[in-house]
Amino acid sequence: MIRILFAQMLDEKAFRERRKITLNDVSDETGLSRPTVSRIANVPGYKTGTDTLDVLCRYFQCQPGSLLTWVDEQPDGQKK
Repeated sequence: MIRILFAQMLDEKAFRERRKITLNDVSDETGLSRPTVSRIANVPGYKTGTDTLDVLCRYFQCQPGSLLTWVDEQPDGQKK
């Protein structure tokens, strides 16, 4: 499963900018809807498109590889 490292990126941005950043702030500053931002932040394995990832990369000033990670969901590397 591809995982979006939203919380980690948000924490890093808040630390760099020395301010608290809410999901509403992210929504307002990116133009993404509040429900979309909430799903990205709170739903494990939430699927989103490259347009949304582009917006988040721009917001966090990062490359996609910093925002995404792959998590193996299969025990012992078994295939489905």
